[in-house]
Amino acid sequence: MVSLMTMNDHRTEQPNRGRRPAWRALLLIGSLGPLGHCPASGTVTVALVGIPLFWVTRAWSATSYVGLILVVSAAAVWIHHVGDQALGEKDSRTLVWDEIVGFLIAVTLIPFSWSTVIAAFLIERAIDIVKVPPARWIERTWPGGWGDVGDDVVAGLYTAAILHLWIHLM
Repeated sequence: MVSLMTMNDHRTEQPNRGRRPAWRALLLIGSLGPLGHCPASGTVTVALVGIPLFWVTRAWSATSYVGLILVVSAAAVWIHHVGDQALGEKDSRTLVWDEIVGFLIAVTLIPFSWSTVIAAFLIERAIDIVKVPPARWIERTWPGGWGDVGDDVVAGLYTAAILHLWIHLM
């Protein structure tokens, strides 16, 4: 039976392990297939999904790009909330949509060049791993998928600020 954990319940209850077909499909989508099962899954996902997505959207209007971020963020919050319940975990490393959200925010309104891609990748990954305040607090205290995705939003915002300063000061 599915656990009726509240979104702010950080305890892990008996994991469902995705026994229902719909949950298995959700976990497949949430992990982006094999990417969520790789060592360093967040870094692999940003490299194999986030960077190509940045390239594909490089000519989009700011409005369209922000719309994409909002849609992907909303999907990520839901996928992480339901996926964590299915797995019986909090912020499961198998679910990787939060990593894409963080990277998309990091490169918002940044012109595409390989130097900015490399800088964004390295800075965002470092900030996400270190959990610069208030990221760790958000991850621990915000309920369900909000906390899972919120810490990556913080990493993306810090990275975007650094990149914009770098671009405008150089």
